[in-house]
Amino acid sequence: MNIVDFLKSKPFIIGILVLILAALAAVPFYGAEYLMILFIAFIMYIITTVSWAMFSGPTGYISLASAAFIGVGVYTMAIIGDGLPLLLVVFIGGLISFILGLLVGALTLRLRGVYFTIFTFGLVLLIQRLMLWFEMSVTGTRGRFVIVVDNPTIYWILLALLVILLLVAFFLKRSKYGLALVGIGEYEEAADHIGVNVNLLKTLVFALSAFFMGAAGAIIATRWTYIDPYVAFAVLNSFMPVLMAIFGGMGHLYGPVVGSVIFAYLEELLLTKFPYFYMLLFGLILVAAILFLPNGIVGLLDRFRTGGIKQKDATA
Repeated sequence: MNIVDFLKSKPFIIGILVLILAALAAVPFYGAEYLMILFIAFIMYIITTVSWAMFSGPTGYISLASAAFIGVGVYTMAIIGDGLPLLLVVFIGGLISFILGLLVGALTLRLRGVYFTIFTFGLVLLIQRLMLWFEMSVTGTRGRFVIVVDNPTIYWILLALLVILLLVAFFLKRSKYGLALVGIGEYEEAADHIGVNVNLLKTLVFALSAFFMGAAGAIIATRWTYIDPYVAFAVLNSFMPVLMAIFGGMGHLYGPVVGSVIFAYLEELLLTKFPYFYMLLFGLILVAAILFLPNGIVGLLDRFRTGGIKQKDATA
């Protein structure tokens, strides 16, 4: 076995993944407080992006409902977080988002293209306004206090969610259901014709992705102390997973992961170095990535790899 085959072998890849997981698990013990806070942001972005890509990547349905599912988790923690065990509240936040995903999916996944995208974005604004009306009219406030949890606990829970999500996404992608999702994305009518229950499969996977967003939103809310509808259902949370997934590339499972990490680091770097106009620089980087990296960073690496293979064959 040559070095190239070894680097592509499953034992090597599994070994690398174990080392990465061990390094991540060691951050609370050996990393500085700032590093742990930075990694919390990284993991949160990865969870939301991979969750989004798990459904939208193979099907081609561009959902902008991420902020709604995250916000539901945030408000779940704000409302019941003080009276129940933390892990149970995180699970309930994910479960409520899952139920919301089922309802939204059953109602909207018959729509396609821009109509589905617009509806999901409208859902975020609708829930945001409803919660604002409820807070102002019923509770007489504009927001709620959230229980405070120490950073290591938040980190451990987010890391556990990430591992579970990656395992679910990995096995889903390689199952018959993952193949059916790809078939839906390529030619939905043909998938329906050969016996795939298109609507049921789309709805269930859409709700599954919502579960992880809601659970992540529930635990990340404990870092904010006080939330209101504009914070919980921040519109930016609907666009960031889409942009990160496109930036990294959706051809492979690790594409959204790579895109999330680089994107989050760029955001932190620009915000620190250029606090007054970092959004302008951030936007320019995004436009350049979309124009010159249509298949993302992973697609660029694949192009170099296949180009190198073709050049080697031509030389031979």
